Amino acid sequence: MTHRIDFEPELPRLRAQARRLCKRESDAQDLVQDTLLRALDYETSFTPGTNLRAWLQQIQRSVFVSRYRRRCRERRALERLAADPCSWPHHDGPPVMSALAPTAQGALEHLPDPFRRVVELVDLGGLEYRDAARTLEVPVGTVMSRLHRARRLLATRLGESTPRAA
Repeated sequence: MTHRIDFEPELPRLRAQARRLCKRESDAQDLVQDTLLRALDYETSFTPGTNLRAWLQQIQRSVFVSRYRRRCRERRALERLAADPCSWPHHDGPPVMSALAPTAQGALEHLPDPFRRVVELVDLGGLEYRDAARTLEVPVGTVMSRLHRARRLLATRLGESTPRAA
């Protein structure tokens, strides 16, 4: 049977050290709690008869430093995200088009039905390939192939030498 370590006598010192390390009381309380949890997790690594106070203080410093480093990484990541507007995902969806230009509408109507449908679903409707494949009941690769060919046909019909990337 393993002997449980009595951490109670060391709590006042752990709390005092946590208050010195942390700016806010709530952070200090969290630090003490995390220190005790880590100590309980690694209780079997403590050698009875050695300095319990030093062992607990080392755990507390380690937990504090790990938290500090994590906060610094998170802050740097948020600063990079804030500086780069392209890094944030946009959930607005594709822009709503009221109507195609008459030449584009004519070119689209002259496409074979399988190609026209995939352009309508993906390019005009904003569906992802997987959703379009489900709607058309074809594999995703077929949607990709049809869309590529449809764009080339549209570009040729509209007089462009190469289709623009979508």
